[in-house]
Amino acid sequence: MQSDNPTAAILVIGDEILSGRTREGNAHHLAQVLSATGFDLREMRVVSDDHRQIVTAIRALDSSLGGAYDLLFTSGGIGPTHDDITADAVADAHGTTVEIHPDARAILQARCDRMGFELTENRLRMARIPVGARLIDNAVSAAPGFSIGNTHVMAGVPEVFRAMVAWLVPRLSAGRPVQSDTVEVRRGESDVAEDLKAVAGDYPDLSLGSYPFHDETGWGTNLVVRGLDAARVAEAMAVLKQRLSL
Repeated sequence: MQSDNPTAAILVIGDEILSGRTREGNAHHLAQVLSATGFDLREMRVVSDDHRQIVTAIRALDSSLGGAYDLLFTSGGIGPTHDDITADAVADAHGTTVEIHPDARAILQARCDRMGFELTENRLRMARIPVGARLIDNAVSAAPGFSIGNTHVMAGVPEVFRAMVAWLVPRLSAGRPVQSDTVEVRRGESDVAEDLKAVAGDYPDLSLGSYPFHDETGWGTNLVVRGLDAARVAEAMAVLKQRLSL
């Protein structure tokens, strides 16, 4: 699919993802949001809670550091425990240090006061922000994420991650949302492959894909046409349906 939209990558951080203990859903959610708001997601990575791996990935993905993509979104590793090392790794990648951010501290103090908690040393870890970073609002549990360069760092807890995404993405410069159309056929991929290939060749600006499924009635295939121009998507789908006698 031809596109001039900003490009993006997602970096998921956490041993619990790689071990299989936790089912990853944040990247799936963000991918849907980015597609709907005009960003081209080009890559997803998952790394462990390892400082060097995180630094290497950030430098490879963030264009402000010479990496591949206009925007990088991370998930995980900014909580209150010893293995939450994302802030330190992001700071290292961007050539800065981590300090207690006064606004982040004030946000946490206000929440603790409301909840009747003490702002302990562990809770205060969530106010450790790379110098020069901008805070990302957290409407769920207060502890902020942050942005530095083109890296946007968010929590791993799904509810908190989604709240941060909802606050952040509308504040970014987006392109054109992806337009999509789908048709279900009760045929296998092999039976539609030639027609799909022919239409894809006639519409090189679009993305055409086939996605097989199986249910109680047998095999079928979802045929999907995606692009930035709704009229072109509709035209290609009409041609595809005609070829398939639908």
